[in-house]
Amino acid sequence: MPIRPTLRARYPANWSEISARVRFARAGGLCQHCKRPHFATIRCLPDGRWFDPASRTWRNGRGRNARWPDLIDATRMRMTRVVLAAAHLDHDPANNRLRNLRAMCQRCHMLHDRPHHVLQRWITYRARYAMGDLFLGEYVNAVSR
Repeated sequence: MPIRPTLRARYPANWSEISARVRFARAGGLCQHCKRPHFATIRCLPDGRWFDPASRTWRNGRGRNARWPDLIDATRMRMTRVVLAAAHLDHDPANNRLRNLRAMCQRCHMLHDRPHHVLQRWITYRARYAMGDLFLGEYVNAVSR
């Protein structure tokens, strides 16, 4: 995942080497959560199941064998390109200890970061309301009128 310019200063100068070490040297190019291979185009379903072409079987969101999709599931199938990223387990980009970093595909990374993103979204909304109250008067929801 690209680094936001506002957070760039919190990452070390050698972040690309650290990230490559976590993703390829340690994890072997596989997501450490669901075992999806880096830069492979795979078939996946909304519930997290994906087709592993190496073993010719379906796997669940944890990388374990899963049931094959039925006809209804097959209509929801899509192709996606897997890209690994080095994820911070504690959500702190300044903490770059190897035990705090995991190689995760974009799906697993977003699921891991979801509580953090929900909190940040709540803070952003509250800040917008506060700025509106400060400069424009009390916020009135147009729907409640």
